[in-house]
Amino acid sequence: MRRTWFCFCAVIMLLTSCKDKEKELAIGDWWGKMDVSSTDVLPFNFYLFKNEEGDYNMEMYNADEVVTVDEIKIDGDSIRIQMPIFEGYISGTFSANEIKGNFIKESLDRIVPFNAVYGKHDRFEAKGDAQVNISGVWETYFKVNTNEEYPAKGIFMQDGNRVKGTFRTKTGDYRFLEGVVDQDSLKISAFDGAHVFLFTAKVTDSTLEGKFFSGNHSVEDFMGIRNEAFELPDANTLTFLREGYDRFEFSFPDENGKMVSLSDERFKDKPVLVQIMGTWCPNCLDETKFYIDYFENNPSTDVELVALAFEYAKTEEQAFKGISRLRERVGADYPILLAQFGTSNKQKANEKLPMLNHILSYPTTIYIDKKGDVQKIHTGFNGPATGEKHEEFKKEFAETINGLTTEEVESK
Repeated sequence: MRRTWFCFCAVIMLLTSCKDKEKELAIGDWWGKMDVSSTDVLPFNFYLFKNEEGDYNMEMYNADEVVTVDEIKIDGDSIRIQMPIFEGYISGTFSANEIKGNFIKESLDRIVPFNAVYGKHDRFEAKGDAQVNISGVWETYFKVNTNEEYPAKGIFMQDGNRVKGTFRTKTGDYRFLEGVVDQDSLKISAFDGAHVFLFTAKVTDSTLEGKFFSGNHSVEDFMGIRNEAFELPDANTLTFLREGYDRFEFSFPDENGKMVSLSDERFKDKPVLVQIMGTWCPNCLDETKFYIDYFENNPSTDVELVALAFEYAKTEEQAFKGISRLRERVGADYPILLAQFGTSNKQKANEKLPMLNHILSYPTTIYIDKKGDVQKIHTGFNGPATGEKHEEFKKEFAETINGLTTEEVESK
């Protein structure tokens, strides 16, 4: 009887062990893809590993960018991969060597089919040698031949088939893009936990013509020509105070429900930077990290920073949850006020800040001197993916802050 019981227990333990083993994900390189249309997929590479506590973590790669994901939950054969800071997540099922599911943004009711397989793969498969080298600057226009056409500056570096770079627009940049020139076709993509960007184009020595997929909800035609001299409008001239207004003002609640405005004591007789942003916005996150780093490295700089968050979260509670998540994740110790929830519509945002000619971009930063006068408004943010332009911004920012903190600031 005891022997039978022992055998029974051994079988149960073996089955349990096998079952647990089936729940394990392969450690190492993975290749993921998202279906942005019935025929087009956005690929990206990531690496799966376990931390010291035995929990799954992953690193996602876009050119020189590494995005670390440390919130992965497993229940049976179900998996949820929560993106860092942003609300989006991947939900699905898995086996040791495959994950199937969707990338989901609940507040926007967006779902993009997702699949990943274990193993080391090129981001894009190149079927032939590149027939052209697109390294350099490209004068580009998106939404061509429509009333919403807008300019961009393509900046690319190519080595053999491989390409990395970005498109800068008046409002920021399209992140760290990576891909290939496959014969006469350009394919580049980025997935950073928020944006699902795929660009495909036919290329010649002097032209680009293609499509820009943002998830599976938006497709834009674009065209570009080589133009090393091309530059976008000055980001300091796009947003300004409307005629009849001589001050920038606001009054919005913080996470405790307290109304905060520029007339508060903490802002009195101090230079103030007002950051118009959203917790859903990767360019805003880049800018926020830059501000935190700058003021940590320059602790004697007597400047106040306050952010006005325009959130597309459907409820006030969800919006403040996103704000709290951002504060905790990046260590933002300055006020982040809720200016709007339920939409990130810029026209609606402008109704909250009628003294501005428009809100063209998230982020936008208003530089206010000690007297309360607006000295400059900077539209957008040139993030690390823009290379030299980012370095130029950092130098300009330091000079502007130095000017704001001197005793005598000339009013405009």
